[in-house]
Amino acid sequence: MMMARDGVPEGHAVELPGRGLTWIHEAPGPRGAPVLLLLHGLGATAALNWHAVFEPLARSYRVIAIDHCGHGRGLRPQSRFRLAGCADDAAALLSVLDVDRVIAVGYSMGGPIAQLLWHRHRHRVAGLVLCATARNFRGRPRAALTDRLVPALIVPGLALGAELVPAALRRGVLRRILGSRLDGEALDWVASELDGHAPRAVLEAAAAVARFNSAGWIGSVDVPTAVVVTEHDDLVSPAAQRKLAQSIPGATIHPVDGDHAACAYRQREFTDGLLAACDSVARRSGMRDRFAFAPNVLDRRLIDRIRVIAAINRFAARFRSQSRWRASGRLWNQS
Repeated sequence: MMMARDGVPEGHAVELPGRGLTWIHEAPGPRGAPVLLLLHGLGATAALNWHAVFEPLARSYRVIAIDHCGHGRGLRPQSRFRLAGCADDAAALLSVLDVDRVIAVGYSMGGPIAQLLWHRHRHRVAGLVLCATARNFRGRPRAALTDRLVPALIVPGLALGAELVPAALRRGVLRRILGSRLDGEALDWVASELDGHAPRAVLEAAAAVARFNSAGWIGSVDVPTAVVVTEHDDLVSPAAQRKLAQSIPGATIHPVDGDHAACAYRQREFTDGLLAACDSVARRSGMRDRFAFAPNVLDRRLIDRIRVIAAINRFAARFRSQSRWRASGRLWNQS
């Protein structure tokens, strides 16, 4: 059973025609706001990866976050896990929700998915925000990378154990791993999110991340892009993250003082960096200019109306004063 968590919008199932039932969390944001599509990392879920940023992002954006195939309550795998399949799932979700274009925000494994969403469905992507990710993950031998990705990426361990060990034992191991960082209620919530994982799909996802390489085409990205660099990352090196930014024309870099789990354990720093990155992309893409939701726009319009009303009141007061003066002058002459 999935548990609720403060700050995370209530999730709901969405049927993707021909693909199956997936799970999303959605925050509506201001009316007409630009849309952010949040794509989580390996071993996580939308709620686990993004729980700290739903509320701050939703002040300025409509926010949609999807559980990827084999993760949480995402699509149940019908075949081998593919990053391109996750990108296609995201595009299908946008069609169902009748969303035209989004800023795709990817964390770690979500970075390749965001890149592929642009590569395969360019008409859907107005901008990219790439966090703690790279063009490829070949800085270490593939087997070693896969070994580290499975237990270490975003959510510690036991993503693979969701169907292999009893729930009580699994949660006991989680407490030993995370007990110093999370209280009992939070640990229960993490475990409830991991309960939905399909172990084979998570293993296949780790292998897919190890094989991924966008170096041959990432330089052709033609939408505004920002790269959020986790400066103390020992899983995806900051150098690889910066190389990603340098490969994309005009990409901005937004450093975060944290490691690969900054989204969970350095929440304030990550939130600040992510907000700056999203605002930069929204501004450069022109999405802010097309929507009249921005507070400064509303403030200017309100101020203009107040000024017009004040001018009318001043004119009316002056007219009344002149009318009284003229009337008093006529009475003086008559006397």
